[in-house]
Amino acid sequence: MNPDKAQTGHQPDTWWTPARHADRRPLLLARNRIQAAIRGWLAADGFIEVDPAALAISPGNEAHLHGFVTEAIGNDGLPRAMYLHTSPEFAMKKLLAAGETRIHAFAHVWRNRERGALHSPEFTMLEWYRVGEGYDRLMADTVAFLRLAAEAAGARLLRFRDRTCDPFAAPERLSVADAFQTHAGVDLLASINPDGTTDAARLAVELDRIGLRRADDDTWSDMLSRVLSEKVEPHLGQGRITILDHYPAAEAALARKLPGDARLAERFEVYACGVELANGFGELTDPAEQRRRFVAEMDEKARVYGERYPLDEDFLAALALMPPAAGIAMGFDRVVMLSTAAPRIDDVIWTPVA
Repeated sequence: MNPDKAQTGHQPDTWWTPARHADRRPLLLARNRIQAAIRGWLAADGFIEVDPAALAISPGNEAHLHGFVTEAIGNDGLPRAMYLHTSPEFAMKKLLAAGETRIHAFAHVWRNRERGALHSPEFTMLEWYRVGEGYDRLMADTVAFLRLAAEAAGARLLRFRDRTCDPFAAPERLSVADAFQTHAGVDLLASINPDGTTDAARLAVELDRIGLRRADDDTWSDMLSRVLSEKVEPHLGQGRITILDHYPAAEAALARKLPGDARLAERFEVYACGVELANGFGELTDPAEQRRRFVAEMDEKARVYGERYPLDEDFLAALALMPPAAGIAMGFDRVVMLSTAAPRIDDVIWTPVA
């Protein structure tokens, strides 16, 4: 062994070594074909591709999303905290307020505290919006994109580890409440009051009954997440795509409430092979309600993590001008993973984060 190379500390399978790159290159070329196919579909449907700035006043205002903070130094030499966005959502909704009606972006986004087979601290999000259309239309878009991805990769099935999903089969659509009842035996709606507020004690009884661990200080949201991740998600997207619809309103900070039922919201997620791929909404456009929800989310963030992010006041002002719309974010790298049967997200990113 060359002693100089040994001193560098790099392992033989580092992504930039020729042998490792040769193994990954077919997956990366498939990534390019998938992106080109989806871009072509969106262009043919009248979408305009936009390029949102990554630096933002706020990285997002959801309690359990963690941003990367940096400093912007102005001409006066004074520093100001700014963040790399966790989603291009705020910027893209400002474009809807400005008058755009069908837009999409392949945006690099950053999320701290996330690393693993399905998580990279920097990844690519495909986000798109339709003005004047219902969120059901986004479900059809997502299914079309998963089929395009499989075709571009030369795959008949989506795969993750030992799980498979046929994107060409008719998708399953079920509510979160039905999924909890079917896969966990939990009556979720019994812990949600008619006005949408939640009853943690009632849900705790359900977790105790099915033998799922919990802590005494768990919130209703904590317990919902545990049931979802441990009992429900492994069953979703098995054999065919699952559209998990009608999320509780308490878990949909940026979505409209479902007409006629204040307990639920126009939010859905799309799963294949037990992996969450997309998160869509009928978008909330009430600035006062959005502010109230953001403050509640930041209060929870401060309670759990001891920090809070500023509100983007321009975004809240833009909501007053934003027309009714539906929007969705898809984890593009995960779509490539499942289309190529790659075991880790780093395998389908051209230059993975060290």
